[in-house]
Amino acid sequence: MIGDDKVLIWTAAEVENGAVPPEHLPYTREILAWAGRYLVSPHPELGRNGPVCPYTQPSLHKGLFHLAALTAANGGTDVRDAIESLRSWYERLSARISPADRELLTILLVLPRLDYQDSTGLDGLQREAKDKFVNDGLMIGQFHPVCDQPGLWNDKFKALRAPVPLLAIRKLVVFDLPFLMDDAVHAESYLRRFAPDIPPRIRDQLVKRLVGTEKSLQTA
Repeated sequence: MIGDDKVLIWTAAEVENGAVPPEHLPYTREILAWAGRYLVSPHPELGRNGPVCPYTQPSLHKGLFHLAALTAANGGTDVRDAIESLRSWYERLSARISPADRELLTILLVLPRLDYQDSTGLDGLQREAKDKFVNDGLMIGQFHPVCDQPGLWNDKFKALRAPVPLLAIRKLVVFDLPFLMDDAVHAESYLRRFAPDIPPRIRDQLVKRLVGTEKSLQTA
C-alpha cells in the first residue's frame, strides 16, 4: 500500500489477498472482480472485436493494475484533492516502471459514497479534472452504475457502467483521439503529443469528424 492523507492505493494482488482496511475491502474487491469479468471480456453490444478494455488484462498480468480509495482522514468530502493527489502518485508510480509498460499503469479510484442513482456529480468531477490530466498526457474516465455516456462504436451500448462509482486513470495513448475531439483544448493537447505518429485508422477518424463538422456549419 502507498498513499497519503488524501488517498490510499493498493495493487490488485493486495486487494485479492485482503491487505486492505475493512472499510475499503468490499468495494475494492467488488470493482476488481468486475474488472476481471467485464473489462477483459468481449461484449455483443460493444460494436467491435476484442475486450471492452484492451489494456486491463495486460495491466493485471504485469501487476500494474491498482485500486484506490479516499482515506478515513479525508472523510470522503474532498474528492477533488484526492484526484489531484492521485495524479501525483500516478506520475511517481510511472517513473518506477519501464517506458514500454507505462501505458498499462492503471489506477481506479473507488468512490462508494457518491450517489449510485445519479452520475451528475461524478461526471462533473471528471470534466473538471480532464483538462489538466490530458495536458499532462493522462486520461481520466468515469464509471457509474447509471452512466449514460454512449459507447464509441455503438451509441446504444453504455460501456462506462460499473457497480460502484469510480474514476479511472491511465496514460494517454494514440488511440484516445475519439475521446478528445469534442473539446478543442483536449484535441490540441493530443495533436501536440501524437501528430507525427498518428496511425492511418485514427487519421481517418479525424478527417471524418472534421468533414462532418464542416458540413454541419455549412447547413446551419
